[in-house]
Amino acid sequence: MVAAGKVAPLVRAGLIAGLVIAGLAYPLAAVAGLGVKAGTEALQAMPEELIEVPSAQTTYVYANDGKTLLTMFYEEHRRPIRIDDMSPFVTQAIVASEDTRFYEHNGVDAKGVARAFVANQQAGGVSQGASTLTMQYVRMALRDSAKTPKEALEATEQTTQRKLREMRLAIELEKRLTKQEILERYLNAAYYGHRAYGIFAASQVFFSKTPKNLNLTEAALLAGLVKAPSAYDPASNDRKAATDRRNYVIDQMLKMKSITPLQATEAKRQAIKLKLSSPANDCIGVTSKHNDWGFFCDYLRSWWKEQPAFGPTPQEREANLRRGGYRVVTSLDPKIQASAMKHILDKEKRRSRIAHGQVIIEPGTGRVLSLAVNRRYSLDQKGNAKHSRFKGVKGNYPNTVNPLLGGGTMAGYQAGSTFKIFTMLAALDEGMPLSTSYYSPPRFYSKYITAPGPATCGVHWCPKNSTPSMTGRQTMWSGFGKSVNTYFVQLEQKVGADKVVRMAERLGLRWRTEVDRRLASPEHASGWGAFTLGVSDATPVEMANVFATLAAEGTYCQPLPVETITRDGTEVTYKGKPVATPRCHRAVSAEVARAATDAARCVTGYGAARGGCGGWGTSEMVYATLRRPIAGKSGTTDSNKTAWFCGFTPQLAAAAFVADPDNPEMNVGSNRATTSKFTVAETLKDALKGQPKAKFTPPSDDVVSRWNDRDRDRDRGGDRDRDRDRGEDRDRDRDRSEDRDRDRDRSEDRDRDRGEDRDRGEDRDRGEDRDRDGDESQDRDRDRDRTDEGD
Repeated sequence: MVAAGKVAPLVRAGLIAGLVIAGLAYPLAAVAGLGVKAGTEALQAMPEELIEVPSAQTTYVYANDGKTLLTMFYEEHRRPIRIDDMSPFVTQAIVASEDTRFYEHNGVDAKGVARAFVANQQAGGVSQGASTLTMQYVRMALRDSAKTPKEALEATEQTTQRKLREMRLAIELEKRLTKQEILERYLNAAYYGHRAYGIFAASQVFFSKTPKNLNLTEAALLAGLVKAPSAYDPASNDRKAATDRRNYVIDQMLKMKSITPLQATEAKRQAIKLKLSSPANDCIGVTSKHNDWGFFCDYLRSWWKEQPAFGPTPQEREANLRRGGYRVVTSLDPKIQASAMKHILDKEKRRSRIAHGQVIIEPGTGRVLSLAVNRRYSLDQKGNAKHSRFKGVKGNYPNTVNPLLGGGTMAGYQAGSTFKIFTMLAALDEGMPLSTSYYSPPRFYSKYITAPGPATCGVHWCPKNSTPSMTGRQTMWSGFGKSVNTYFVQLEQKVGADKVVRMAERLGLRWRTEVDRRLASPEHASGWGAFTLGVSDATPVEMANVFATLAAEGTYCQPLPVETITRDGTEVTYKGKPVATPRCHRAVSAEVARAATDAARCVTGYGAARGGCGGWGTSEMVYATLRRPIAGKSGTTDSNKTAWFCGFTPQLAAAAFVADPDNPEMNVGSNRATTSKFTVAETLKDALKGQPKAKFTPPSDDVVSRWNDRDRDRDRGGDRDRDRDRGEDRDRDRDRSEDRDRDRDRSEDRDRDRGEDRDRGEDRDRGEDRDRDGDESQDRDRDRDRTDEGD
C-alpha cells in the first residue's frame, strides 16, 4: 500500500502526460494521444534522481589587496547568491510572472496542464505552456550541465519526451528541496539578456546595483524579461514592450496580493529608468583607467592554462577559468604597478616604437608584483603607427595584446651581459672563488668555433671589451662590476659553456626559438661560447626571477601571479597543496648566491663586502638613486639592439629592458643605455619607501679566496692552461693557415712575457682589427657613461 501510494502521483502524471502533453507539443498528434500505459512507461524510464551539475559561474580576479577588481572571466555572467540577499519584490515578481500556483503544486501543475491543453486545442497550435517554475529550473539545470551541443539541444527542444522528463524530475526535485530552495536556484539560473545569467548579474547589468536593493518596478521589469529577454529588452530604443510586460507582472503581483493597489498604481506610473553597465570580461575588459593591468591579466591567463589543477588540457583549463566561479586574488600590487608605469612613461611614451618594460618579483615566493610596459592593452590597431620592419603593415604600438613581458609564446629579447650572471654562478658552483683572476686583454682568442663575422679570428670566436680601460687582471668582482667580456669568456672556458647553459636552466630560462633549443642541447651546449654575452632570448619575467633567486640566497621560486584561489569559499588544491602556494626549491647554495651577490654589488656602485670592485661599475647611478643596499647587472647587445638592467634588494627584484619588439634587429640608440637602470632604481625606491634598509649577507671565506683540492689541481697554473688551450686550437688550425698561426704564436708569447705588449702585438698582427678598433674608439669609450657591451 505504501509503494502504491508513492506511485499514485506518477500514474496521475502519466494520465495527464499521455492525454495532454502531445497536445502541448504536437497538436496534430493529440487526437490519438499516447495513452496511460505509454505515458506511465515513459515516466518510469526516467532517472529516480535529478543529477545536479553546477551551472557556469563568473570568475572574479582581484589585485593583491583582495578588494580591487581587475576583471572577470565568464561565458555567462553569473554569481549565485542566497535568497536572503534578494529583495522580497524579486521573489514575489518571479512567482507572479511565471507560476502563480508555485506554492500549491508538487512540481507539476495538473490544472495548468489541462488549461494549456484546452487553449492549445482551440488555437490549433502551442499558444500556452504548462511549465512550472520547478520544471523550468529542471530545464535550466539540464541545459547548463550539457557537455555537448546535442545535449543542450535535447534539454530545450519541444518534444514530448523532454516534457515527460521535466515532469518526472520536477516531482523528484520537490521531494528533496523546499520551495524557497527551488526559487533561489531558479533565480540564480534564469537568463535575463545581455549575457546576464541569474538575478545578481541582471541587477548589475540593468541597474548597477545588488538584488537586495531592487525596488518594485525594477524587480517586476527583470521578472518579465525571463519569458523573452530579446522581445522585452528595456535597453532597446522602443521600450513599449518592456513596459507592458513589466505592468503585466505588477498586475499579477496585485492579484496574488503580494502588493497593495496603491503600490501597483504607483509602480505602473513610473517610467523605466536604467543604469546600464557592461561588466568587465577577460583581459580586454580591464577598465581604461587601468589598462596597463591587461598585460598582467594576460600573464595570469597563460599561467592558468599551464596548471593541471584546472583540467587535463589547456583548452579545458581556460574553459574552467570562464565557467568555474573562482575567486582569484592575484599578486599584482596596484601601487607598485602605478609607480612602474609612471617611471616607464617618463622615459618612453606609448607611441614610441621602442618598448620599455619592467617586471618586479618578490624573492622567496616568486610572486609577480608588477608587469608594466609603455603599451596599451588593446586589440584595436587602427591608430597604430607603421611597422618598423614590414612595409604596409601596422606596428604593435601603441596598442597590442602581445605578451611583451613574459608568458605566452613570445621568445623575449637578447639580454646581453646580464647573462654573465650564469657564468659566474656556474663557476662558483664548481668551487671557483670570487678571487679567480685572469688577465683580460682588449680582445680574446677563444677556443669556440663560430661563423665568420666581426667577432671572429679565422674560424674562432674572438670577443672584445667595450673599452680599453677594462684591460688588465680582473677578478669576479671587478670583471662582473665592469662587465669585462674577455674575463668572462675565459671563465666560461674554464667551467665549461655547457655548465653555464645548464645553470641558466636551473634558474628558470626556457628556450623558445629553434636556434636556442639547438644550441642549448646536450650535443651543442659545450660549444656555445657566445652564451655568456647574452645572445639567447629571455623574457623580463625570467630575468627578474633569476635575480630574485639571488636575493633569496639561492632559493628558486617559480614565477607566481596569484596569492589565493578559492571556490565556494574553499581554497583550491592540487595533490594536497593549495594551487597558489609558492613553488620553491634550492637552485644553488646560499654561499654561492651570497658570493654572486657580493660581485653584483660592484655593478651598482654600492660596493662589495669582501673584495675590490676595481674602481668603478657599469651602473653606479642605481645606488646613487636608491640609496639602499642594491646589486644587479646591466646588459646591452651588440649594435644597441636592447638595453637591460636587472637589480635586486633583499626584499624585491626587478628587470627592465628597452627594445623594438617589431624588429629585434633595430638599434634602440646609445642614448637609451641608462634608461632601464634609472627605471629600476626609481621604482624600487618608491616600492621600498618606509621599509627597513635590509642588508645582504656577505659570503664566507670559502667562496672568497679558498680553493678545494679538486679546484687547486684543476686550475694550477691558470694562465698556462689558457695558453695550452690556445696551443691546441693552433694545432687544429695549422693546416688552414700556417703563417697566421706563427704570427699568433709570437703574439701569444709576447702576451705572456710582456702583458700589455701582447695586445699591441695582436694589433700589429691583425691590422684589420686595429683599424676597426680605431674606427670604434668612441663607442669603446662609453665607460664614461658606465655602460657595457655584449657581442
